[in-house]
Parts: sequence; C-alpha cells; structure tokens
Amino acid sequence: MSQTRTNGSPTGSEGKVAMFNCHVCGHNAAKSELVSEVFNLAGRRVLVEQIPALVCAHCGEAIFSRETTEQIRRLLHGAGHPVKTVPMDVFALA
Repeated sequence: MSQTRTNGSPTGSEGKVAMFNCHVCGHNAAKSELVSEVFNLAGRRVLVEQIPALVCAHCGEAIFSRETTEQIRRLLHGAGHPVKTVPMDVFALA
C-alpha cells in the first residue's frame, strides 16, 4: 500500500503542540491534525479523509499511530465502505 500526501485540515486542537522527533527533518514539534491521504491499492487510488495524525510543525510530515495505521489497513481491505465516490482529473507530465 503506497501513499501520497494530500493537504490536511487542522482539528479544533490545532494549537496543541506535542513533542516528538520527525523522521524526515529531525525537528521535535508537532501539531495534532486531521489529514487526508491517497493510497494506491492494486492500481486503484483511494482517498481516506479525516485521519488523526501528528504533523511536523517544520516540514509537514504526517505521523500516524499504530492503532490508526491498523484502522486504515482494515478499512481499505474490506472492513469499510466508501462514504462517497468522486471523479478525479488525472494529469501526466510525461
């Protein structure tokens, strides 16, 4: 399951900062936010919205808890149904 980062939307706890160590940039401040991620599942793109995450205050990398990651895995592999289906424009540079 590969993922592509999409824009996130902050939760009501946007000002709350948690201490952690970002594995991308090394900074140690993060905010609790709800984010959206696009997953590539057997050649099909699937958008999951409202994922709780810690988001690095410096580089924007989203970090999911193990529990959240497991919930996403179960959701995408049959335990859930889409709340909506939307058309998507696709562009190619090559």
